[in-house]
Amino acid sequence: MPGKPGCWESSVVFEGMHCAACALTLEESLGRLPGVESVQVSSASHRGRIVWGEGAVKPSDWMQAAQRAGYRALPANDAFLNERRKAEMRQAVWRMGVAGLCMMQVMMYAWPLYVADPADMAPDLRNLLRWASWVLSLPVLIFSCGPFFRNALRDLRERRVSMDLPVALGMAITFAVSTAGTFDPNGIFGHEVYFDSFTMFVFFLLTGRWLELRMRDRTAGALEALMNRLPDSVERRTASGEFERVAVRRLQAGDVVRVRAGEAFPADGVLIEGDTLADEALLTGESRPVPHPCGSAVIAGSHNLASVVLMRVERVGEQTRFAQIVSLMDAASTTKPRIARLADRIARPFLIGVLLAAGGAALYWWPHDPGHALMVAVSVLVVTCPCALSLATPAAMLASAGALARRGVLVRRLEAIETLAGVDTVAFDKTGTLTRDAFRLERLRTRDGVTETQALQWAAALARHSLHPVSRAVAAAADARQLPVLEAADVQEHAGQGVRARLEGADGAARTLRLGSAAFCGVEQGEAQGLQVCLADDSGWLATFELREELRPDARAAVDALHALGVSVRMLSGDGRAAVQRVATELGLAAADVRSDCLPQDKLAALREAQQQGHTVAVVGDGLNDGPVLAGAHVSFAFGQAVPLTQSRSDFIVLGTRLMAVAHSIAQARRTLHIVRQNLWWAALYNAVCVPLAVVGWLPAWLAGLGMAFSSLFVVLNAMRLARQDADADTSDAVSDPAAAAQPLGVA
Repeated sequence: MPGKPGCWESSVVFEGMHCAACALTLEESLGRLPGVESVQVSSASHRGRIVWGEGAVKPSDWMQAAQRAGYRALPANDAFLNERRKAEMRQAVWRMGVAGLCMMQVMMYAWPLYVADPADMAPDLRNLLRWASWVLSLPVLIFSCGPFFRNALRDLRERRVSMDLPVALGMAITFAVSTAGTFDPNGIFGHEVYFDSFTMFVFFLLTGRWLELRMRDRTAGALEALMNRLPDSVERRTASGEFERVAVRRLQAGDVVRVRAGEAFPADGVLIEGDTLADEALLTGESRPVPHPCGSAVIAGSHNLASVVLMRVERVGEQTRFAQIVSLMDAASTTKPRIARLADRIARPFLIGVLLAAGGAALYWWPHDPGHALMVAVSVLVVTCPCALSLATPAAMLASAGALARRGVLVRRLEAIETLAGVDTVAFDKTGTLTRDAFRLERLRTRDGVTETQALQWAAALARHSLHPVSRAVAAAADARQLPVLEAADVQEHAGQGVRARLEGADGAARTLRLGSAAFCGVEQGEAQGLQVCLADDSGWLATFELREELRPDARAAVDALHALGVSVRMLSGDGRAAVQRVATELGLAAADVRSDCLPQDKLAALREAQQQGHTVAVVGDGLNDGPVLAGAHVSFAFGQAVPLTQSRSDFIVLGTRLMAVAHSIAQARRTLHIVRQNLWWAALYNAVCVPLAVVGWLPAWLAGLGMAFSSLFVVLNAMRLARQDADADTSDAVSDPAAAAQPLGVA
């Protein structure tokens, strides 16, 4: 897809990645190519985002660079990607199965060597058992260990280090020492063989890798589920009235398609025949089926549940809301939180330290027993592999982002989850956010000599050039009366204030009109209980439109939930004091937490004031005229269906209509940071305990492999606790103890 001028952004999936060092290697290898502007690779999702100049480099160039580095780059929307993942999973199961079967047989032969006294077993029988173990270890070495050795050889060729290098060294040393003891029982390594340890820690490592692969697929499930929602083909009506099945990519605006019950809508459009129910859960967070009568708009990716309908296509491809959602989620899956970037930076130096520590341990123990010295080195190599450290943060962040996406909240930047966990103040815009998008014209007052029809017709001509909910209400009122449409010229919209334009009169004379707040129109208005919009020309006031607005159904519940989380709630609005105070009273907000008559710069000033007082502020707006305050907040939510997704400046985008999503997101962010800290503490504690045990020779190689696999598995399983889909349960858990909730976790 196009990025900045002259550049393109490509989303890819990399095969062969296993750790943070792999992500760093890919970023360095691709970033060195002339024409590649930036590279972001996530070690948790194995996805990458590459920005490249179309005149300086071709996709095949950076794909070949990835191949030379030992990784295969595939388009993120590759039709066969799912089949490749299934094949990778089957291969992992086979390798694990072979290692497990051979491990059990080797243990059967090793058991007599452990329990029998030397005098009770003849040397020939002892050697026979060693040879049997050696034969059974060969399939493990050749087949099961294949990926580890290939990756290690690639690292050596490229003169770099990844997590597979110390593991492969440990496997090779263990097998070599045991083989030497088998072939020469009287040599320096003949005292003991370690085929049982070799097969056991290979099995444990492969089991851990397989479980991580399963968990990674589940973590990326929300994105994969979205990307696979569009059908491959659809029935399109021909000029003769018949229907033919064509590929979705061949659809164009204006086509009429037939969508049967159980199929997904292939594009954004309008129903022209039939009524139905649609499942929009993954697109808007609405868990219940949404009624769609004839004439209503439907979105690509939603599922038709009830009956056969005909739909006229309006937007296809990247213009659909579905494509914008997928693009945002894909971009989020490649971002790296601050804690994850720190872990990635220390991964490679840590691995070099592991190799040096293993060499030092071997040199220390060599004079006592060379065989034991090498096995101590193996234990150090295996047990200190920083898989848990590199997975601690990204696994939790991706699991949390997936859970939020299933609830209709898109995360644009994973690092925003860290900031959101420390939020203690939420500032809401009023119009279109706390209140419904739609207003109703309740009363119209005009100047002497101006009829209501004239005023409404003039105001609608300006309002049609704005996306603000108030402007849409004025235009809708004119459409309801079926008034002729006037064309406005030189239209200028002033964010948060109103619209200015020039209209040609029936007599050919032009007049400049202003539609917006009383201050913008330069008129004096008395106090009003509702929302007022003024129309004025160069001579002064022309008309006042009084609109009625209603709170969203869950607005009060959302404010109460935020208070229970220990978060203070404020409201910033450009409307008059009386209208704003009425909404504040319904929400239970104190007068000190409410500001009215705010221009965009006033909202930004209020935000800066709160930040200077030490508050971490989240701003929730409709995304239409809140750009400066959304950009200036610590973290921001764009709320409402009218948000241009690809242009929004917010960190989170609420796709549905539920304000409770803000409280859910804060509760989820706090749980996420709590899980991240648990994971980091676990990784640190694990290394602090196991490394000294390995160095002093108290940790055998098989137990080191088990510890490494278990530590990584613990981190991933702990992160997967965040993927629960019950939003209400999450919030009730978070707010059940207000005293505890009032102490935000903050950012580590």
